[in-house]
Amino acid sequence: MTTIIEAINLQKSYGDLPVLKGIDLSIQKGEIVAIVGASGAGKTTLLQLLGTLSFPDPSPATQLRIAQQDVIAFNDKALARFRNQSLGFVFQFHELLPEFTALENVMMPGRINGQSVEDLKERATQLLNRLGLADRTAHFPTQLSGGEQQRVAVARALMNRPAVIFADEPTGNLDSKNADEMHRLFFELRKELNQTFVIVTHNKTLAAMADRTIVLKDGKII
Repeated sequence: MTTIIEAINLQKSYGDLPVLKGIDLSIQKGEIVAIVGASGAGKTTLLQLLGTLSFPDPSPATQLRIAQQDVIAFNDKALARFRNQSLGFVFQFHELLPEFTALENVMMPGRINGQSVEDLKERATQLLNRLGLADRTAHFPTQLSGGEQQRVAVARALMNRPAVIFADEPTGNLDSKNADEMHRLFFELRKELNQTFVIVTHNKTLAAMADRTIVLKDGKII
């Protein structure tokens, strides 16, 4: 298997408060990995570091390679480009732009990437169709149910064919029926696309379904 994420000695402190205390982990292409632990264990902080949304504390021993790229060595511009092209994100509260339709929201990462509008429309439409939203492409987020909004967010995360999708409590704002549908969707996408998912979750069902569960406690993997 191909290693898609390799992290060594990730540390993160906020002021005098150490949140992550030396995280080592390796994630393979096509894996679905759940990160679990009590509130305050450092789950979201770890996801933000792996997703390049935050930087680890500087240390000569620290390494972070994603899709064979040494992301710690990137400058801000190169990192932003890599993040947009190679990583996808799904958050608890979908974070859709309310002034844009479902189709336009899904197209957004490609627009940032400078791709042609016609190509983007075709791919965004395909993704929305695949996620069961063929009749909702022209709807605005406020016209969609919670489950539909989250599926639009998943389509957006897939837009640039990312190496990894990072999801932070992706079913935390959904009822049990929609949460179950979202869980199934992740595994279908892994089967169809060999998509890698790294998911922070409190949902025990989703964690139990994952290929591997990483348990954090007091800033360390146990």
